Amino acid sequence: MKKRIKEIEVMMYQPDFWNDSNKAQELIKEMQDLKDVKDGAGKYDQGGAVMTIFAGAGGADAEDFASILFTMYRKFFEKKNWSAELLHQNKNDHGGFRNITIEINQKKAYGFLKNESGVHRLVRLSPFNAKSQRHTSFAMVEVVPLLDKNSGVEINDDDLHIDYTRSSGPGGQNVNKRETAVRIVHTPTKLSAFVDSQRSQLQNREKAMDILRAKLYNRQEEERKAQEEGFAISKTTEVEWGNQIRSYVLHPYKMIKDHRNDLEVRNVESVLDGNIEPFIEAFNSQEK
Repeated sequence: MKKRIKEIEVMMYQPDFWNDSNKAQELIKEMQDLKDVKDGAGKYDQGGAVMTIFAGAGGADAEDFASILFTMYRKFFEKKNWSAELLHQNKNDHGGFRNITIEINQKKAYGFLKNESGVHRLVRLSPFNAKSQRHTSFAMVEVVPLLDKNSGVEINDDDLHIDYTRSSGPGGQNVNKRETAVRIVHTPTKLSAFVDSQRSQLQNREKAMDILRAKLYNRQEEERKAQEEGFAISKTTEVEWGNQIRSYVLHPYKMIKDHRNDLEVRNVESVLDGNIEPFIEAFNSQEK
């Protein structure tokens, strides 16, 4: 984009640029569109984020792994004095999470966390196996920017399927007696958002719509980048073997490795205690 913008700027200084006014106007519009895209790329890095952690393949171990990841990120937020609001959780009987969604309304949160998105893999001796055998489980982390109805992401109401259920979240003793929880599905893409943390159905619906806008924005950005680089993206990512971005190995040795840049950290206890800066800084340095 920068190269093409420069080319057009050079053409604009040529004495014959305005000889063909239609072509000149087209080039000016192309340059402005490119500048808008360039200025917009990463513009949400300075704002907040919504993070969802999903358990993948691995049964109770995967749900426990989702809880481990949540604790890791929560401690990271605490170290940075960031506040995180629980939007929805689906917890099992063992304290693990089938899924959990939190909002981090903090400056630069999305820029810090966006590269945590992807499949995470855990290898350890399973506490849920009577023989304590080594077990591999997976969890998906999804990070989207914190958007609202003024973000410019348009959604057709006819494309939405909305369900209302009884809320399990906080919000007063009468909340659980009313269908305040909201699940919204964008039928063309199958993207969805579920929120049950707010006091009213309207508040939950607005928050769910904000999350859905962010997910659609992410999908559009992925497709745009894929077109620019000449390859197709999968509409879904299986939370299982072969798709992991990072492995957390606790047995037979201890190491956490990011497979995108081969960064390895041996002090797994420190990382799981919230010290994830080495992985974040590795990506930030690549993008500069």
